[in-house]
Amino acid sequence: MKLFVIILIMFITSCSDLEFVYKENKNLINPLYENTHFSTSGYNINFINSYLPMVFGDTKENTFKLSINIDQKKTKTSVESNQAASMIRYELQFNYTLISIENDCVTFQKELLSYFSIIPKSSGYNYGTDASLEKKYELAIIENLDRFISILSDININNCK
Repeated sequence: MKLFVIILIMFITSCSDLEFVYKENKNLINPLYENTHFSTSGYNINFINSYLPMVFGDTKENTFKLSINIDQKKTKTSVESNQAASMIRYELQFNYTLISIENDCVTFQKELLSYFSIIPKSSGYNYGTDASLEKKYELAIIENLDRFISILSDININNCK
């Protein structure tokens, strides 16, 4: 019994100075959640249309309109002697425009870039390369949207530019 009490006291005192990583939840809040109508244009990435409703939720209040324009640039970074690409770098440019519907003005504009590279395994159809490419698109989209939301949580999105 004494051993249990001693261990319990040691455990409680050792945990007394714990600080949580998300002590301030300011960066955890998405200010556009459930009050934004969104649209995408430019380069069509299938994953983004299924991922955006998870990020912005169902529109309950039509306070903002978010337009996302996506451009893609592919660059062969390594070319073999037969001109086949042995490494391709993808650059995705996301142009975000946030419009306040109440004030009828642009409240925020931002261009964010995401990069990734892929090494194609063959010049024909290769399931492994295609699956890897889709996964890298998904990761680039998630990372880019997370950065965008993080930037929005630090500014006042109700003021017109």
